Amino acid sequence: MNTKIEVLSTTKIEYTKELYKIVDSLNRTLKEQDLMFGLALDKENPANAVFTIYRT
Repeated sequence: MNTKIEVLSTTKIEYTKELYKIVDSLNRTLKEQDLMFGLALDKENPANAVFTIYRT
């Protein structure tokens, strides 16, 4: 079984402590469409976050 995850888009945005709620909602709502969303702190600038959209 080979699972491939494709990165569709990556965007840097200003980090706020509530961003995870949006990512969680997107993941719960769109998982049936084979979409997954990620959020991580930008290693170069911790005031920013990196938002990524994946196709699974």
